[in-house]
Amino acid sequence: MKPKSKTQPPTEKIAVQIEALIKKFYAAAKAGAARPADKVALSAPAMDSQEAIRVMRTFLGGWISQGPNVREFEGRFARYVGSAAGIAVNSGSSANLLALHALKEIFSLRDGDEVLLPATTFATVAMPVLQVGLVPVYVDVRRDTMNLDPDQIAGAVSSRTRILMPVHTLGYPADMPRLMELAKRHNLLVLEDCCEAHGSSINGRKAGSFGDIASFSFFVAHNMTTGEGGMITTNNTRLESACRSLREFGRCDQRDVSINRYYSDDVLKDFDRRYVFDKLGYNVRMTDIAAAMGIEQLNKLDAMNKQRRRNAALYRKILGQRAADFLDLPVEEPGCFHTYYTFPMVLKEGVPFRRRELTEYMEARGIETRPLFAGCLPDQPAFRHTPGRVAGSLPNARFLRDNALFIGVHPDLEPQQVRYAANTIVSFLKKYPR
Repeated sequence: MKPKSKTQPPTEKIAVQIEALIKKFYAAAKAGAARPADKVALSAPAMDSQEAIRVMRTFLGGWISQGPNVREFEGRFARYVGSAAGIAVNSGSSANLLALHALKEIFSLRDGDEVLLPATTFATVAMPVLQVGLVPVYVDVRRDTMNLDPDQIAGAVSSRTRILMPVHTLGYPADMPRLMELAKRHNLLVLEDCCEAHGSSINGRKAGSFGDIASFSFFVAHNMTTGEGGMITTNNTRLESACRSLREFGRCDQRDVSINRYYSDDVLKDFDRRYVFDKLGYNVRMTDIAAAMGIEQLNKLDAMNKQRRRNAALYRKILGQRAADFLDLPVEEPGCFHTYYTFPMVLKEGVPFRRRELTEYMEARGIETRPLFAGCLPDQPAFRHTPGRVAGSLPNARFLRDNALFIGVHPDLEPQQVRYAANTIVSFLKKYPR
C-alpha cells in the first residue's frame, strides 16, 4: 500500500498565503518609507512582519484571551530577567497594583504602613500605594542618575516603613546593591519598578532580579511593547500565587484543577474550583494577542537596546562640549548598563534660558520633548491632599521638576534624525555665550 500523503488543510494554505502577503506588505512599507530627517518622534514601536504573523496566527487560531501565548511569554520573560516566575497583566500600573496588594497580603502589612519611593517618577508608582491602603513616602533622588539616593533612605525610614520601591528611571539602573543592603538593615521588602528598564543591568545582573518582586510595562513607547501590557516577576512562590489569583478575580489556585477539580470547606461542598474565589481580586489579564507581540518583541529586545545605546552615543558625540556648558547629559557609571528609554537632559544651574524656551525651540522644529514625568510627585495636584509623607525638602527632585526634559532615542530613529535633533540643540545653545 502506498503511504497516505500528508496534505495541508485548506485553512492552513490560506494562512500561509496571508503570511506571504504580510511579509510583502512590510517589505514594501520599508522600501517606501523615507523618513523626514526633520521629524523626531519621542517614541515609535519597532515592529515588523514577525509580530504581525504571530498575531495573525493567534487570531485565526481562535484563542485570543489569556492562554498558551501568555504562559509562554511569562516563562520566557522570567528567564530573561533571571526570576523563577512571571505573571502577565494588562499594564505596568496593574503590575504595581498587584505586587503591592500581594506584598500587603502575604506579609500582613497594615493600612497606613509606608512605602519609600522616589519623589521624581511616574504617577502610577505612588497611586497604587494609596489604592491598596498604604502610604507613600517621597524620598529625594540623585540629580545625575534621577534614581533614589541611597544616602537619603536611613533618614526617611520610620517605625511604619515596610517597603522600599526603587524605580529604574528611564532605563538607568538604580543602585540596587546599596539599596538591598539598606533594605536588609531596616527589614524592608523590595519592589523594583522596572517599567522603563527592560534589559538594564548592574554588573550583568538584570534589573528586576534583585528585590522580592518586580514590575514591568509593555506600553507602546517602552523598550519592548505589547501595545498595552505588563509583567510581574518574582522568586517567591507565595507572592506568585497571590498575584495569579488577584489578576483573575481572586480565584483560588487553578494550577491543579485538572487533578483536584472540587473544593470543599465548612460551607461549600464539592464545588467546582474554577468558580471559587478566596480573595477580592481584579481583572487585569493579558490577552494572547498581546502576548504574541510580546514573544516576538522579547526576541528583539537586546538588539533594540543596542540601537538605543548607539543613538544615545551619537547624541553625546554631536552635543559635545557645547552642550556640556549648559546641559547635564545622562551618566553611565561602571557596571551599569543603561537601556535608554529616552535621552534625558538637565539644565545646569544658572543657565541664561528656561526649559520652556529650549523645548519650544525644539518642538517648533519637529522634535518632540517631555518633562521628566510628573517632576516631583508630592507637588502634583493629585497628591497634594492625599496621605503621604515627604522626607526632607527634596532639593534634587524639585530641581529636576523645573529643569529636566527628554527626547526620543528609540531604535526606529535613523542616524540623520538623531543628528538633526542634536544639531538643533547645538543651534539653540549657540545663541548664548559660554
